[in-house]
Amino acid sequence: MSTSGKIYFASDLHLGTPDEASSFAREKLFVQWLDEVKKDAAEIFIIGDIFDFWHEYKTVIPKGHVRLQGKIAEICDAGIPIHIFTGNHDLWMFGYLEKELGAKLHKNPIERTFNGKTFLIGHGDGLGPGDHGYKFIKKVFNNPVCQFFFRWIHPDIGVRLANYFSRKSRYGNNGNKKVLEQFTTEENEWLVQYCRQVLQKQHFDYFIFGHRHLPLDIQLNETSQYINTGDWLDYNSYALFDGQKLELKYYKP
Repeated sequence: MSTSGKIYFASDLHLGTPDEASSFAREKLFVQWLDEVKKDAAEIFIIGDIFDFWHEYKTVIPKGHVRLQGKIAEICDAGIPIHIFTGNHDLWMFGYLEKELGAKLHKNPIERTFNGKTFLIGHGDGLGPGDHGYKFIKKVFNNPVCQFFFRWIHPDIGVRLANYFSRKSRYGNNGNKKVLEQFTTEENEWLVQYCRQVLQKQHFDYFIFGHRHLPLDIQLNETSQYINTGDWLDYNSYALFDGQKLELKYYKP
């Protein structure tokens, strides 16, 4: 695909946590960012964990975050594609965002080509070595039978219960204190190892993932680059491809 516009990538807003006030401020900031980037964007990729928890019942969706949903619909209506990836916190998306907002939904990593540069894009959960406990849980959560039975729990109970465990998974002290992510070495980064495994079979110029909550820019070899888009809880970070190069950036309004 050849494009004269810019391609933007962001992830891990985790709207709904750790409390209503900070989530609302974060949502407004991200909407402000979308308002700015839509002026020169060819496509926008939101690569997972927009919400700290999301489950679409047949006739019910979680309450809140309407400003972001409205902005996504507005941008899609203007003809700018927005791609939304499911993350490990909001994997129960079943078509509402596509039908009502016009977004394009992806549940697995995708391959894209822009201006002759090849990209592998995804949220990043469950990829690479290790994390076997989560990989098992993900299979359970994606099981249609498990989804069917959860749907029979009243939303007031099901959403509250899911929000509790969702916050516990990334926050300590009952959701009041952020469990800081730390970078040690490239060898300890599962997504870096995953990218290198892929490169043994197929070349990509760029790998773009979220999930890690750390903005990372790592040169995998002479021709391949890995960027993690970080998060909007602490960094307000995103990636930008201007048609020639991919860069990690930070939003400072």
